[in-house]
Amino acid sequence: MTYDYCVIGGGIVGLATAMALQEREPGARLVVLEKEAGLARHQSGHNSGVIHAGIYYQPGSLKARLCRAGAEATKAFCTEYRIPFETCGKLVVATSPAELRRMEALEERAGQNGIDVRRLDRAELNRAEPAVSGLGALLVPATGIVDYAKVCAAMAARILERGGTIRTGARVTAICEDERGVRLAAGVDTLRAGRLVACAGLQSDRIALMAGVPIEHRIVPFRGEYYTLPPARAKIVRHLIYPVPDPDLPFLGIHLTRTIDGGVTVGPNAVLGLSREGYAKGSARPGDMADMAAFAGFWRMACRNWRSALSEFGNSVSRSRYLKECRKYWPELGIADLGRPGAGIRAQAVMRDGTLVHDFLFKETDRMLHVCNAPSPAATSSIPIGRMIVDRLLGAA
Repeated sequence: MTYDYCVIGGGIVGLATAMALQEREPGARLVVLEKEAGLARHQSGHNSGVIHAGIYYQPGSLKARLCRAGAEATKAFCTEYRIPFETCGKLVVATSPAELRRMEALEERAGQNGIDVRRLDRAELNRAEPAVSGLGALLVPATGIVDYAKVCAAMAARILERGGTIRTGARVTAICEDERGVRLAAGVDTLRAGRLVACAGLQSDRIALMAGVPIEHRIVPFRGEYYTLPPARAKIVRHLIYPVPDPDLPFLGIHLTRTIDGGVTVGPNAVLGLSREGYAKGSARPGDMADMAAFAGFWRMACRNWRSALSEFGNSVSRSRYLKECRKYWPELGIADLGRPGAGIRAQAVMRDGTLVHDFLFKETDRMLHVCNAPSPAATSSIPIGRMIVDRLLGAA
């Protein structure tokens, strides 16, 4: 089969890119290839479900602009396709004087990003969330929650309605670029496309290497482990409860997240994953471990972050330590409240010098564009990210 465009990856960024291609070139022959039996089986289906407002990002930065535009686009898309979502708001809670000072800077940043926030003192926080303990908080009313797997299903429906093809169970095993386009082996079939976009998430570095694209990074998986509160505790908070970010730590920290199905999760932590796609606790895949061990950037990263890594590992193996982190916000939480566990896996791009990639990372050739890193919150920002990718692809053509 011959197509104008091939998108590798049936997650939310790949699907949003396919939609954007159809918007730009109605009638183009397009195929989306996904190696799993269904769509959104990895990061897109294993995330917090938060529609972020974008208060954390540098004012005027690409991430800040994309997040704000993405939140609006996601809510509009959900309204169009009747996907349940709720704009429940978020409280960023300070639990120490140092966090109060950082919260003030965060409030200023939110204002520069044009995001509505309101500062709450201790008494106002107590009235808003009686179960939550803190010295003060920032209320971010625009933050919402949704099931991104349902968003992906609606995106897929739109792609099919507009004449696109989606093939699941189509693992790409070979990619060859020539002057006429790109030839791929996927499953038992061979196909050709004029141009290729790879949005392969946890496998993005391997897809780039398969295509002969030189890269200076590798994907290192980080497990975000969380617990689900029992139903009797699910109504204890009305908002999402988040920490004030610590600039010395690479990840955000444990928080309370309402989910669109009526539940509440506590977490996640961030521990090194020994399998890129192993969600059960203790999952390990020798090939993934060997790839990390052979990459010098992994060891450089580990040397720089060993203290936080040990702390996160301690929280992973000890529920009592995990509970202590949770009690910063909710002192009445008990060990029995840490119910059914779950995990997501973050595809963290790490450079050869050991630095973590926190921005977009693209690799391009004449006929291919590889999305090697799409930073958080990629789910919230997916619709404008897809359009940005298409602008980049067609602008380079």
